[in-house]
Amino acid sequence: MIASKMQGETYKKIKTILVSQPKPERSPYFDLEKKWGLKIDWRPFIHVEGLTPKEFRKQRVRPDEFTAVIFTSKNSIDHFFRLCEESRVFMSADTKYFCLTEAIANYLQKFIIYRKRKVFAGKRTIQDLKNYFVRHKEEKFLLPCSNLGAKKATKYLEELELNWKEVMMYRTVSSDLSDLENVTYDVLVFFSPLGIESLYENFPEFKQNETRIAVFGSLTNKAVEDHGLKANIKAPAPNVPSMTMALKNYLRESNKEEE
Repeated sequence: MIASKMQGETYKKIKTILVSQPKPERSPYFDLEKKWGLKIDWRPFIHVEGLTPKEFRKQRVRPDEFTAVIFTSKNSIDHFFRLCEESRVFMSADTKYFCLTEAIANYLQKFIIYRKRKVFAGKRTIQDLKNYFVRHKEEKFLLPCSNLGAKKATKYLEELELNWKEVMMYRTVSSDLSDLENVTYDVLVFFSPLGIESLYENFPEFKQNETRIAVFGSLTNKAVEDHGLKANIKAPAPNVPSMTMALKNYLRESNKEEE
């Protein structure tokens, strides 16, 4: 839901937007850019860094001592097999792999000989894998994750009382945004609290002034409020499922003379 005029929203004209994500090949943002004559820049505020083999070894976990691996993202696959290779760890051909989604399972084909009998995929959440977990409850599971952990997955694995262990293989860190120090945008778009953390890590003295802030999700909105900022554009909301739709609604007010 966009901020209303009753809340003091002035709807000053928007010309420039910075989206805190990598630029995609195709996106509905491009349609907004063309229709409203905007300049939309893309810049990831956070990025993933893999642990070194030395950092990994400090956790005293050997992947080849586990009979099953749970993957919650493509990043977890990339860094699992990278660290195995760099640490000269060889996984058994009988290792089973449990993936959160079909897309993650298909990504595994870059690293293993794909056989349905040892790769199990859910639809969207860790709960989708319940039947597979129950059927293979005797396995010893390894859960590769980042420094942020995988809270939903670990909570569910505890509920199922499986034999499992979490191991950090990569970390999510703030990107260097120093080149943006003297650049201003009419709108900053954020999709996670980490983006807000990166903003203040790079610019501790950041002041919102007339910049509009767009947020996706309640946690991102809370991070904005915790820093004393105002979220002018919010998604998702009733009848506003996406950030581009929230921006479109706002632009109808701020740039209405150009519609």
